Parts: sequence; structure tokens; C-alpha cells
Amino acid sequence: MKISVVIPTLNETLILEDNLRAISGLNPHEIIVVDGGSADPTVSVARRLATLVITSKSGRAHQMNTGAKKATGDLLLFMHADNKLNLESFKRMEKIMTTDGSVGGAFSLQIESEKASLKIISLLATWRAKYLNIVYGDQAIFVRNDIFQKMGGFSLLPICEDLDFFRRLGQQGKVVLLKEKTHTSARRWKAEGIFYTTLRNITIGSLFLLGFSPQTLSKWYSVIR
Repeated sequence: MKISVVIPTLNETLILEDNLRAISGLNPHEIIVVDGGSADPTVSVARRLATLVITSKSGRAHQMNTGAKKATGDLLLFMHADNKLNLESFKRMEKIMTTDGSVGGAFSLQIESEKASLKIISLLATWRAKYLNIVYGDQAIFVRNDIFQKMGGFSLLPICEDLDFFRRLGQQGKVVLLKEKTHTSARRWKAEGIFYTTLRNITIGSLFLLGFSPQTLSKWYSVIR
């Protein structure tokens, strides 16, 4: 199975090089970086390590759709710039998507921190995904390319495009939540505070699912680099 990794970026120089090297070590079919207009050297860093680098207008949904249009793999794996996967997780995804009838899925979440509170938040995020089918993009969503095209890609929302996509993905067939983990940076929790960040994320996700405007909700979500 050919796996295309698609990564949207915006001013990610501080973290991108190490993560791209880690992803390259997984030996995917291709790594596509879609930059949304970085003012730092993100694009030059990406060009050294990615298979393809595209520039587009900013907006994570638009950037991921743009990258998916150029992808030639059978499976699309959408990762944030601060996501990492180990080889065991990557191979498990590859195996289950080769042998199972699932249309797509995501990984369990592991926030990179030794803090007990963030370990608990990681466990709760995995519980939320498993039992409530609420999955965020930092869990590295994957989907068969043909299913993605059939769905029309990500809805062009300023926020919660990941929640929207995964709920729609479940309407296409069986989805899988792997027990294997994707690791994500703790930078947002460190910068904004663990309690505030967690409460804000829960509030935004809940209000979105209740039908509140994504345009309004996006104003509560700051960009952390």
C-alpha cells in the first residue's frame, strides 16, 4: 500500500525539521508539505526533506485538500507539523488498512510530556475518540484516497474541520481507532496553560457539535508556534 503523508504548515521552522526526518524514516510513498504563507524558513526546510512542497492560501482544511489533490498514494495520512509516529504505529496502520475493510481511522493520542496531568488528558482524548467518535487532527487521521475524493475532502471551515471530517468519514463505512499512538507536542499546553487549553478545547469542540458557527469559534483559538 502506498501511503502519502500530507502536512499543512505555517511558520513551523522550530519543529518541522526533526519531525520531517522522523517521518522520512518511516519510508512512506511520499511526504507532501503544504505551506500556508510562512514568514520564516519553513518552506526551505520542507524542500530539503519532503517529496513535494506546495504553497497555498492559509487554512488547514484548504491546505490539506490542496495536498491531497497532488497525492498519488492509496492511503492519505494527515499529520500536523508537530506530530510524530514511530515505526510500530505506522506499520500497524499499513497492515490494518491492507487487510481490513476500514475506510480510514486515527491513532490514540500521546502528548509529549512527563506531566501527570497531560498523561491523563492523553488517555481521556483516546477515550473520547473510542466511545464518542470525536477525533481531532492531532491524532493523525488517515483515509483511503478514493474515499477522500468521494467525500469531497475536508469542509472549508476555519476550525473543527477535523471533527467534521471524521464524523462524515464514519458515514462511509467502518473506521478504526488504533491503540498505537501518535505523539504530539505539548507546546500549546505549555504556552497557554494546561487547564485553560483543555477547557477551551472542550468548549470549542462541544459548541461546534451543537451547531455553533465555526467562524465565531475560531476567534477563541490562538496560533501557537
